[in-house]
Amino acid sequence: MPITGKGPLVIGIGNPWRGDDGIGHAVVDALADTPGLATAKSQGEPAELMELWQGHDPVILVDAIVTGAAPGTLHRLDAREPLPRGARYSSHGIGLAEAVELARSLGELPDTLIVHGIEPARLEDGAGLSPAIRAVIGQAVTRIQDDLAVVAPGSMS
Repeated sequence: MPITGKGPLVIGIGNPWRGDDGIGHAVVDALADTPGLATAKSQGEPAELMELWQGHDPVILVDAIVTGAAPGTLHRLDAREPLPRGARYSSHGIGLAEAVELARSLGELPDTLIVHGIEPARLEDGAGLSPAIRAVIGQAVTRIQDDLAVVAPGSMS
């Protein structure tokens, strides 16, 4: 049984050198100075994610998610249920859905695991965040803070 008690953690997943795939890192940067909140950045590799979230609860993952919705659309998924396989989670070799399911099969999921996904406009090598994605960073931060107020009340002050 994993040791718990490390408190809330937000992990930004992605690659800032692939355009809007850097949104997870940008959102974590915006949350970095939040008292009582741990933050981390990841490329999305399953073993790395499981190591990062070990003992933390709740855990929120932030990543680009391609569903075909308009760029900048915000998605919220509760990973207590399997993540939809039709969506493409970022531009990683293994998808976020597969990483979460691997962790689930190994008994390594936090009790509360929420995914905040942002629909990208572009995922080209070398490009920075698109204007549509930069414009929703604040909204994503607010939604994450709202989630934390519900799932981890009193942990951040």
